Amino acid sequence: MRRPDGTAIRALVVDDEPVLAEMVSMTLRYEGWDVVTAANGAEAIKAARESRPDVVVLDIMLPDISGLEVLERLRATHPALPLLLLTAKDSQEDRIAGLTAGGDDYVTKPFSLEELVLRLRALLRRTGLAVADNTARVVVGDLVLDEDTHEVTRDGEAISLTATEFEVLLFLMRNARRVVSKSQILEQVWDYDFGGRSNVVELYISYLRKKIDYGREPMIHTLRGSGYVIKPVDR
Repeated sequence: MRRPDGTAIRALVVDDEPVLAEMVSMTLRYEGWDVVTAANGAEAIKAARESRPDVVVLDIMLPDISGLEVLERLRATHPALPLLLLTAKDSQEDRIAGLTAGGDDYVTKPFSLEELVLRLRALLRRTGLAVADNTARVVVGDLVLDEDTHEVTRDGEAISLTATEFEVLLFLMRNARRVVSKSQILEQVWDYDFGGRSNVVELYISYLRKKIDYGREPMIHTLRGSGYVIKPVDR
């Protein structure tokens, strides 16, 4: 998904929890978006003025001023700016207050990063501020992956994957016929080196093999000492 002029989506992530803000930012950057972060309301207002984001992920509970007040200020200068609200509260009153104040959508912590991305994409599509990439479908042989719907099929048969399995497979498919190392997969999918514990990659590759290759000619191959490669089956 990109802006109508072909440039990357610009997102502003506002949250005073550094780990959460980094997780959301990392996920959106993996989508190819340009991301700016802010840790409080004052920073958010300044960042919005300087970066002119296409969409905002806004925590309601901020240390200086209320996220709802930030929302109102942003709406005053950017009336059509899509805003997705985050909160640790789950009461109907908070939900209504956020949406009434001008929020376009609402996600309660803890939340799935996959769900967050899907909601943001839906917001941008509804507002017409972004268009889907022509490369949403990645195809390797009879294996098809759709980045927008997160649907995966092989030879027309649907394959159910977890969010992390999907990201590992996507990275492999984007690099079809090229060998990728465990460290490359760790950096791309987890953005974390796990202290050299590359067994997490081996674990997810085994999960994918059971779902992608079981009962079929294998597409995922191990090159001992080098990494993994996915390629079409030779007919």
